[in-house]
Amino acid sequence: MRIILLLNLFFSTASLAQSADFIILKKHNKTVATYFSGTNISFTTNTGAFFEGRINQIKNDSIYLQEFLTRYLPTTFGTYIIDTMGSYHYKYHYNQVAAIGRAEKTNFNMRGSGANLMGGGIVLAVASGVVYLVDRQKFSAPLLIAAVALGTAGYLMAKGHKSGMLIGKKYKLVYMNMHP
Repeated sequence: MRIILLLNLFFSTASLAQSADFIILKKHNKTVATYFSGTNISFTTNTGAFFEGRINQIKNDSIYLQEFLTRYLPTTFGTYIIDTMGSYHYKYHYNQVAAIGRAEKTNFNMRGSGANLMGGGIVLAVASGVVYLVDRQKFSAPLLIAAVALGTAGYLMAKGHKSGMLIGKKYKLVYMNMHP
């Protein structure tokens, strides 16, 4: 009887475990981040929708995401509390992720300022061209060169600022299937 009890003790404690699937974010074949069940993620989809939430599960090339809806509610003491109003569940294929994260908001809008600078450069260049056609004595070549330089700088400012880590040439998502 003792031998059966001892053997039962050894065989009942032996258990098999297998880790769940996960997703790796790589930059030039170097791991930047690893996402697995229970971690938080924020990403933008191919359609432009932005999601931020907790990963419930990663299975069959899909990310099962839970996004919480929170609101600030006033109390009778004049303070605020954060209350969870509900949650939404989403399922996305990992190939639908276009960018990880979103650029932090600052007080300076690089794209808007670049667009304004480019627009001002275009207006100055067109006005300089009109002055050249109407009265060549008042035409100023340095003004035209400065206008073109301002327009180019504005274009580079507006184009160069990207939000998030775009999945493509530099960054890529790799799905790791842990099931046999």
